[in-house]
Amino acid sequence: MVNGDEKQQLPGRGGMTESAQEYGIILALISRFEKQRLPRLKALKEKTGNGELLSDEDIEFLGTVIRDAQQSKPLIDRHPEWQTFCANVVHLYETITEKALDNENGS
Repeated sequence: MVNGDEKQQLPGRGGMTESAQEYGIILALISRFEKQRLPRLKALKEKTGNGELLSDEDIEFLGTVIRDAQQSKPLIDRHPEWQTFCANVVHLYETITEKALDNENGS
């Protein structure tokens, strides 16, 4: 926890502050996103851009991405330097889902 300018050290973390721990968590989330989520999101954007429908597995994946984002929101809210990145991810998600809906409706 942050108390003024002081950072509280976390027990069992070898002197790691809560801010350092949160930064480490953010970096791990970003790494997972770049290696696992972004390639699949790009593939889904291309798929929907080509007029294809999403499979049940695709829809389940998008649901997982949103659930993870919702769980990460409080952490990102405490680190505004990552909010633009997250907004871009949300925009990508919205682009995919809007196009998928258009494809479903035959537009």
